[in-house]
Amino acid sequence: MAKRIALFPGSFDPFTKGHEDIVLRGLQMFDEIIVAIGYNSQKSNRYFEIDFMVERISYAFRNYPNITVVKFSELTAEFARKNHARFLLRGLRNTTDFEYENSISQVNRKLFPEMESVFLITTPHLAWISSSIIREVHKYGGDVSEFIPYALEP
Repeated sequence: MAKRIALFPGSFDPFTKGHEDIVLRGLQMFDEIIVAIGYNSQKSNRYFEIDFMVERISYAFRNYPNITVVKFSELTAEFARKNHARFLLRGLRNTTDFEYENSISQVNRKLFPEMESVFLITTPHLAWISSSIIREVHKYGGDVSEFIPYALEP
C-alpha cells in the first residue's frame, strides 16, 4: 500500500497553534505530512521571512520525523504531484474559510484529479487565532508566544 502523504500548504505568516493542531491531528490519518510554505501572489509583502518560518516550524516539529517543512513557488497541485502527496490538508475555522477553501479545492481537483482535499474543523479554543491577528499584535509589541508553537527568538 502506498504511503498516505498529505500536503498542508499555506503562507503561514506566521504559523499558529491552530495550524499546529491541524497538522498533529492530520497525523492520525496520514503517514507523512509536508508543511509547505508558499509564495502567495495575493500577499506581496511577508511579515516574517519564509526561511525564518521554515526554520521555526521545523524546530517545532523536530520530534516528528514524518513531518517535513519546505517552501515552494508553483501551483499547489503541481507541487503535490511532484511530492506524491495525494491529499491536501486544510483547516477550517468558520464558514468564510469553507467558501474560500471549497473554491480552491475545486481548482486543485481539476488540475490534479487524483488529489483529495481533506478539511479538519479547527479545535474551538483555537478557532479565533489567525496569522493576521498575530502579526498585528506582534507589530505593536504585544506578546504572541501563547499563539505560536515556537519562540520567535532563536
